[in-house]
Amino acid sequence: MSAITGKVVAVTGASSGIGEATARLMAERGAAVVLGARRKDRLDELAQDIRDRGGRAVACAIDVTRREDLERLVDRAVTGFGRLDVLVGNAGISKIGPVADLDVDGWSAMIDVNVRGVLHGIAAALPVFRRQGRGHLVTTVSTAGLKITPIMAVYAGTKNAVRTILEGLRQESTDGMLRTTSISPGYVSTELADSIDDPAVRQVIRENMAEFAIPPEAVARAIAFAVEQPDDVEIGDITIRPTVQD
Repeated sequence: MSAITGKVVAVTGASSGIGEATARLMAERGAAVVLGARRKDRLDELAQDIRDRGGRAVACAIDVTRREDLERLVDRAVTGFGRLDVLVGNAGISKIGPVADLDVDGWSAMIDVNVRGVLHGIAAALPVFRRQGRGHLVTTVSTAGLKITPIMAVYAGTKNAVRTILEGLRQESTDGMLRTTSISPGYVSTELADSIDDPAVRQVIRENMAEFAIPPEAVARAIAFAVEQPDDVEIGDITIRPTVQD
């Protein structure tokens, strides 16, 4: 029996990529999963497929930029399965390009999804974790925040903002009630490039993904490793990237 068996795990950005892979793996290892994302049709298909395979899953169409949507996601876990053990904050977008392009709308969109969306999840989950006496926040950040490169400055800034928030929250929560984990993936074969508006940049990212990206299942296994640890063990940071990535 897996240490994940019996846990209730909510996942944002669950309709594809890392979120979908994580939801599938958690369900395979015995967790009940609550799937959150904007694309309801894909969520419904995923939830049904998990149930058809003997797992427990419900879908909840959400937009992480709306605080009430995250509250609804958490409430769906509590009302449907009795509790929430883990919130995987995985929703994110990548409006990358040179700062000199002055893509203010793109910057704002990344702040709304990548930063505010995570804060909304924290605000929704923490009261539940406090009532239960235990909970785990797992959040997808990025190696873009570890190695700063051209065209990714603002994107990396949003990811490092989240990294800082989680570390501050960890230091505020050393009573054993809360665990926090930051997952920093490098190139992963996902649909993240679809959110890039600049066609030339989008093409470069897609080519890199096609050449050496790792599958999202690799990141899902890293998340599972953090979740399955005993309650008194916290895996604070995991960096996972292709072996050939600079």
